[in-house]
Amino acid sequence: MLMLEEHLELTPQQIRCAVLTVSDTRNKKTDKSGKLIIELLQDKEYEVAAYEIVPDDSEIIKAAVKLLVKNHAVNALILNGGTGIAARDVTIEAVRPLFSKELPGFGEIFRMLSYQEDIGSASILSRATCGSINHRLVFIIPGSTGAVRLAMERLIIPELGHGVRELNKDL
Repeated sequence: MLMLEEHLELTPQQIRCAVLTVSDTRNKKTDKSGKLIIELLQDKEYEVAAYEIVPDDSEIIKAAVKLLVKNHAVNALILNGGTGIAARDVTIEAVRPLFSKELPGFGEIFRMLSYQEDIGSASILSRATCGSINHRLVFIIPGSTGAVRLAMERLIIPELGHGVRELNKDL
């Protein structure tokens, strides 16, 4: 059985990510969460191959995700926004049917950490999740900067290389 250190040694050296912000109100100048994701990825020397903002529209979200996961320059996709329970929050409904595999542990642990370290009982209103599409790791996280920082620093960045390696080791 591999130990954690061995898992980390086997992770790919070059990981390229796409960032997709889902919002009706943000643009590339005002998208603090998208910029934070990019900054945190680049701090760990991950490449950002694409960055887009799309409106809270299920068909547009789905089309953008399909396009990004077909891109061979992308190993992982991080979406932020549209994970709540408001009528316009449709990111989960747009993307979940595209998953080959869903990784429910991500959302479960994210909500636990959110509860303990960030927003308390309001964490039950988050539907953050993770899965794979076309051998790409796809994270869907809330659009607040606090949620982005928590998800990126505590879950996504520590497991990004490991997840990408696992998705591609049998190809």
